[in-house]
Amino acid sequence: MEFIKKTEITELMNPGVVSRQLLNPDNSSSKRVTITEVHLEAGAIQPRHTHDGSEQIWYSIQGTGKLLLADNREIEFSAGDVVRFEDNEVHGLINDGSTEFIYISVTAPPIDFGYAYKVRK
Repeated sequence: MEFIKKTEITELMNPGVVSRQLLNPDNSSSKRVTITEVHLEAGAIQPRHTHDGSEQIWYSIQGTGKLLLADNREIEFSAGDVVRFEDNEVHGLINDGSTEFIYISVTAPPIDFGYAYKVRK
């Protein structure tokens, strides 16, 4: 069993975005999954990107935004929605709502997302 105290949860930050690393290679020995809680302020964006060799599932728990997909496509993404991205599939998010957007991300196999953020706290 692993028990992760809230004091052991790293926060990765970019302007307007906080990614709480609930379960990741820094605080878990899991070889199967990374779980993050991501907060985007109104107007914040996670640019389009891909993950080589890992799939991701996002579960929106608060707010309204748009998924940013390949070929400049956009799809509404709101609280209660779930989306799955295959490895190497283009994805991103913009919070075009007026309140904070929060989603849970499950990534398998695990990734240390520190490379994608400017601040680690």
